[in-house]
Amino acid sequence: MVARQPISFPAFVVGFLRLVRVQNLSIVVLTQFLARIFLVGPREDWRQLLLDPTIWLLSSSTVCIAAAGYIINDYFDVKIDLVNKPDRVVIGRYLRRRVAMGTHQLLNLIGCLIGLYLSKWVFLLDVFCVALLWLYSAKFKRQPIIGNIAVSLLTALSLIVLAVYYQQNAHMLLIYAVFSFGISLIREIIKDMQDIRGDARFGCRTLPIVWGLRRTKYLLYVLVASLILTMFLITDSLANLHLNLIFLILLVPIGWLLYQLVRADTRRDFGYLSNLCKLIMLMGVMSMAWA
Repeated sequence: MVARQPISFPAFVVGFLRLVRVQNLSIVVLTQFLARIFLVGPREDWRQLLLDPTIWLLSSSTVCIAAAGYIINDYFDVKIDLVNKPDRVVIGRYLRRRVAMGTHQLLNLIGCLIGLYLSKWVFLLDVFCVALLWLYSAKFKRQPIIGNIAVSLLTALSLIVLAVYYQQNAHMLLIYAVFSFGISLIREIIKDMQDIRGDARFGCRTLPIVWGLRRTKYLLYVLVASLILTMFLITDSLANLHLNLIFLILLVPIGWLLYQLVRADTRRDFGYLSNLCKLIMLMGVMSMAWA
């Protein structure tokens, strides 16, 4: 158990923002707004789209559920995080466990109610996400590959929910959802390689623990190659020159990722690769403006 320290209100706010991964939530918001403007359209009315209350509500619903997911994930992982990243532990140190659980439940409730207001299909998708986030944090995360797939699917669902609600240019949204799923899956496995010491200590059976780092790297090579092939097959079938050009450009950082993956051996190396995956995903998100 982490000793809870008396802290000032500003320190509490900083700790809470770290707990809910405010940077990741900002990327989610940016992704959904760019998708709404450039993929759903119409682009000519982008200023009006920014004032459209539906995208604000849809994004708020997604952010509430994602933030609740980060809280419950850290709630279950306090002991592991004390080994893997002790300087970033919030629950139990800056925030009581029961307060964290209450905040998690409140955010889920708000997110689902907003989804219900928008559409029954958005509501059902929100409920599915809430359930999957709980199962991931409580069980799947400690199992080989299934936890990685679960969190990658949740990343893709932030775009799929737009396709469900707007039902315009759904194929473009789904292409980016596939890309988000693929790069997120690669990143999640790399993060498991980074956290192998703490995970092994507490009996987790992640892929690097079950297979070892060398065999896990071989899987990552296959996943990267599969992602590249899948994206070019999809874009080629659509005959979209802009998309083909975008993914050609993305091959540069993806190639660098592969090169560094071959050389990676330490926790610091895998941390660098994890951040590189996040950068590639951000580049993919920004490319929506040209897709």
